[in-house]
Amino acid sequence: MSARKEKESENKKVWLLVTIASLGYFVDIYDLIIFSIVRIQSFTDIGVPVEQMRVEGEFVLNMQMGGLLIGGVVWGIIGDKFGRLKVLFGSILLYSLANIANGFVHDVLMYGIIRFVAGIGLAGELGAGITLVSESMHRSKRGYGTMLVAGVGVLGAILAYFVSEEFNWRTAYFVGGGMGLLLLLLRVGSFESGLFKEQDKGEVVKGDFSMLFTNKNRLKRYINCLCIGLPIWFVVGVLVTQAPEIGKALGATETLSAGKGVMFTYIGISLGDVLAGVFAQVLKSRKKVVFICQLLIIGSSLWYLLSDGITANKFFALAFVMGVGVGYWATFVTISAEQFGTNLRATVATTAPNFVRGALIPSTLVYGFLVSYFGIVPAAISMVLLLSGIAIYALTQLEESFDKDLNYVEQ
Repeated sequence: MSARKEKESENKKVWLLVTIASLGYFVDIYDLIIFSIVRIQSFTDIGVPVEQMRVEGEFVLNMQMGGLLIGGVVWGIIGDKFGRLKVLFGSILLYSLANIANGFVHDVLMYGIIRFVAGIGLAGELGAGITLVSESMHRSKRGYGTMLVAGVGVLGAILAYFVSEEFNWRTAYFVGGGMGLLLLLLRVGSFESGLFKEQDKGEVVKGDFSMLFTNKNRLKRYINCLCIGLPIWFVVGVLVTQAPEIGKALGATETLSAGKGVMFTYIGISLGDVLAGVFAQVLKSRKKVVFICQLLIIGSSLWYLLSDGITANKFFALAFVMGVGVGYWATFVTISAEQFGTNLRATVATTAPNFVRGALIPSTLVYGFLVSYFGIVPAAISMVLLLSGIAIYALTQLEESFDKDLNYVEQ
């Protein structure tokens, strides 16, 4: 009887951990995209000229992206060397305080500096959460846990949209920072990964980022993990964000709203994360699910990019479907975590999503080059086929990780 109670108590702790990780990612997504939503309103308020908004916006966004890239490495190493919980606490404290500070800015330079700090904080949340949940749940059911983390998390984008509609931009930042600080109180009862504790019993090199590059097999695994995520941010960052320009090229009946398109995309991503998790459990394969998602991305993107005279409602519907297609985000991070041993797992799971976000920069450079020669629609079609093709090939190079025993280390 006592063994049964102990098991029930353990299960409650695990699902509490999943809940806390889900809420953490919810706040993370809110704070990650809030600048994109309030950019025009905030720039107008601090006196940025209309003709400078695009350039200054790219500066601030690139500062945030730079923080994400640096933070991904820093938090990953901390997670493997000192524990997953320290990342969960430290990252959310940093980006919460940064978002509150963002509510007080009065010039673009300070805006960018604070977004850089926020980016460093935002980089740690998802990877540490997925790693901790994956290592704490039974291997046959951990897909449900990571599915819930991402499915609940991306709904933060929807809250960000509605908060920005109802309140001014400074309040929107205060709300994001306040939610993070409240979440810290919930995390007091969280527990560390048992696998992380277990590796301390022996002499194990932990959190050595260079290990990913000193072994050919590890480097190949890491690159393939990154490649399977390439189409995700191109769909969100270009196909949906540049909807006004793409719509004009398609002869849209009205100007397409990128902001509302992003909201519908994130609703689709939330559903997609849930469906990807469920189908992975049913098919007992994460690779099959990612392959299906690639086909959906190609099909829905081509439908969108070949829709002459597209209407706003059709765009919103296709943005939703494209969101479902790229909703394998949690599955992508889970696959990355499952490909590596405990002493490198947090490093990979934290750097992979942030490097994939950063890969949007070279993707948009290639896209811009193609636009100058072939036009916006042919260029977008070419990029979708190229990135999904790379993702499918990389997928074939990775081993199936469903139900894999994660109790091992990289030597």
